[in-house]
Amino acid sequence: MTDTTLSANSEVRIRTARKEDFTEWQSLWQGYNAFYGRHGETSLADEITAMTWSRFFDAYEPVHALVAECDGRLIGLAHFLFHRSTTQIAPNCYMQDLFTAESCRGRGVARKLIEEVYARARAAGGGRVYWQTHETNATAMKLYDKVAEKSGFVVYRKLL
Repeated sequence: MTDTTLSANSEVRIRTARKEDFTEWQSLWQGYNAFYGRHGETSLADEITAMTWSRFFDAYEPVHALVAECDGRLIGLAHFLFHRSTTQIAPNCYMQDLFTAESCRGRGVARKLIEEVYARARAAGGGRVYWQTHETNATAMKLYDKVAEKSGFVVYRKLL
């Protein structure tokens, strides 16, 4: 990944991902996956990355991508999707991925991405935004504790 350090007067802009963002998005996506241990032998297959990217531009898919841009470079991403719920009429918004380039952390980028997901969910008539993180991601949880509330639920999964 190229150096993405923010200068003191750099302005961060949050926007919808565009097709021409692929190369820079992919670099951030690889950084995100490496952060969660999906690299080397356990990295995501190229087909998954290609399908993920294509879904952002398919009007029939409920999956969306935001990017954080600063000084003409991408420095963060957020992916979110809408789904129905059995406990409310309004759709839920699940923020599946959130990542900021390491050199830009602690500068409000993730907060801006989260706030834009909130805004997009409100605009879509959403009733709730939620996400999960790994229990070891203490730094991110400091921010999450300021912008949301813990649900108290524990996630279980079974890979098929």
